[in-house]
Amino acid sequence: MATHLDLEEQEQLDQLRHFWNTYGTLITWVVVLAAGAFLAWTGWQYWQRDQAARASALYDELERGAQAGDAARVERALADMKNKFASTAYAQQAGLLAARVLQEKGNAEASRAALAWVVEKGTDPGYQAVARLRLAGELLDAKSYDEALKQLSAGMPSQEFEALAADRKGDVYMAQGKREEAKAEYRKAWSAFSPANEFRRLVEIKLNAVGVDPQSLAPAAANAPAANASAAK
Repeated sequence: MATHLDLEEQEQLDQLRHFWNTYGTLITWVVVLAAGAFLAWTGWQYWQRDQAARASALYDELERGAQAGDAARVERALADMKNKFASTAYAQQAGLLAARVLQEKGNAEASRAALAWVVEKGTDPGYQAVARLRLAGELLDAKSYDEALKQLSAGMPSQEFEALAADRKGDVYMAQGKREEAKAEYRKAWSAFSPANEFRRLVEIKLNAVGVDPQSLAPAAANAPAANASAAK
């Protein structure tokens, strides 16, 4: 009996050796790669948390500078943010906040530079759209009409932003004395805003100023699908 068991054990050991000789290297590499992937993922998560925490602290510094009205402090904090944490959402928020403070302090050029940085380097479409709209407004104030229209012609992430861009385009065209182009953009903005949106009421005032009754646009918009259907038949 003991000899039979010894033979069975020896056979099992031989099978195990054969299996390990065949697949041992592969199994080792799979384990190593899995462990490496886990360590890399853990390290990445830690790095992201660390970056976010440090960016948050720097944003707080910029915010304190903004509350104090200290433009130099704001510019220093924004420069550090751009150099060290450009890929974070805090950097885009910092660019928008810094632009507002710098504009209020009369440094229009630095304000536009901060907004342009968010437009070019930002990763969040919402922040980029806000920066484009504000930059276009500042370019309009500077009478840089073509540059303002260029910013507003870029793609927007939602219908609400498209409506805001159309409204701002109308303002630019009015400043250029292009009344018909302004009317078209104001009509577009009015139609894109929902009836409950406060901006729509502002656009109504602008439409009235250029001789357009906003209420005349509603029936036309409502009848458009029916007219298209009749034409299709």
